[in-house]
Amino acid sequence: MKALLDTCVIMDAVQNREPFARDAQAIFLAAANETFMGCVTAKAMTDIYYLTHRCTHDSGTAKTITGRIGLLFAILDTTESDVRRALASNLPDFEDAVMIETALRENMDCIVTRNLSDYQTAPLPVYAPEEFLNRFREDAL
Repeated sequence: MKALLDTCVIMDAVQNREPFARDAQAIFLAAANETFMGCVTAKAMTDIYYLTHRCTHDSGTAKTITGRIGLLFAILDTTESDVRRALASNLPDFEDAVMIETALRENMDCIVTRNLSDYQTAPLPVYAPEEFLNRFREDAL
């Protein structure tokens, strides 16, 4: 299974944000154990660096954390065609539309996010972290 992870899920694990950290960290563990292929977008990586730097106030620490995430998850490029298709889509949130287009082009099986409301019309499955873990465990049985 290939899942595109939203920045919020990554930051929940990195910053140990409650009540979301447990599920996000379980997703990290599943990716580390190679039980699914986790992916993030290149834009998410810049956001992760920025958010981590804002919390740590240390560029070295932010780069180390961002680099480790890049080792754990595949980094997907966003292309011009992803952006153009997102601009033409009916989704109200442009950033989410770009993520969907990237996921579609890269043949992702799903997107994992806590922001389900912006993905209601997505043409691929979109799961909250807990739901993804439950479905993933069911598929493993």
